[in-house]
Amino acid sequence: MTEAGEEQPSGALIEISLPIAGELVEPVWELFERHGGGAVLETRVRGPLDGHAGAPETWLRTYLPVGDAEARLRIELGLWHLGQIMALPEATIRTLAEANWAEAWKAHYVAQRVGPFLVTPTWLEPPQDEGLVVLRLDPGMAFGTGQHPTTRLCLAALEGRAGPATRVLDVGTGSGILAIGAALLGAQRPVALDIDPRAVETALANAAVSGVAIDGRATTLPELLAEGSCGPFDLVLANLLAGIVTGLADDLANATRPGGTLIASGILDEQAAAVAEALTAAGFAQPEVRIEGDWVALIAMRATDGA
Repeated sequence: MTEAGEEQPSGALIEISLPIAGELVEPVWELFERHGGGAVLETRVRGPLDGHAGAPETWLRTYLPVGDAEARLRIELGLWHLGQIMALPEATIRTLAEANWAEAWKAHYVAQRVGPFLVTPTWLEPPQDEGLVVLRLDPGMAFGTGQHPTTRLCLAALEGRAGPATRVLDVGTGSGILAIGAALLGAQRPVALDIDPRAVETALANAAVSGVAIDGRATTLPELLAEGSCGPFDLVLANLLAGIVTGLADDLANATRPGGTLIASGILDEQAAAVAEALTAAGFAQPEVRIEGDWVALIAMRATDGA
């Protein structure tokens, strides 16, 4: 592993990051979720100075307090063990001062067109394009910038499916990008669900920047369903990981009204068949498959009663 920066100012964080692809995403994500401060997947667009202008790189990163030596050791050991099983790129570890850690990654983001949206970071002025819906957000430490294929697939699939009468649930909302996109297309106060309270706070702040309202809930999907306070929904969004979608298949079906639609992503192409099988077993029709690179989104209608 390489490390940059030896100073450890008060309130500093350790950032652990590495380039990631394909089958590496899920095990490293789970390692960062278990022992780190969550996991953030991002696509970085490299500049002309390194000879790769515009070429994207996908990175996975996590943050730890400087003093949390045990969590850092567990992550380093976990990466070492994974590296014995598969070819794992070298991780970079650096110390970020409290004042600058949240700014360190902003240079990697640009405004981009995704389906009906122009997704623009809050620190940039959006290009003028009257034909697109401007979606502004600051992802912070939550997943969802519009640059990763899983998010783009879901955003594009919202077109024609989210509208003024649509009741929407976004499971694992992260930055809130999908719930916000649905709201911008007319959905009234989509429910933005995440087990991480920080993600819900980020999503609510991003919704305010984009001038829409969402209903942020820091809880699990089974707990939300048990409350009985909302749902079932016309449209359920689940940009998660294949194993999580599979494990939640029954709950996702219960959250979707008969005749309603599920958009599920975070699924590698070799995992799509198994996830589709789990969804059909839970009561969804055979999904439509959309692909970008190695990633898949499944769009499935919940079977109507008696179908």
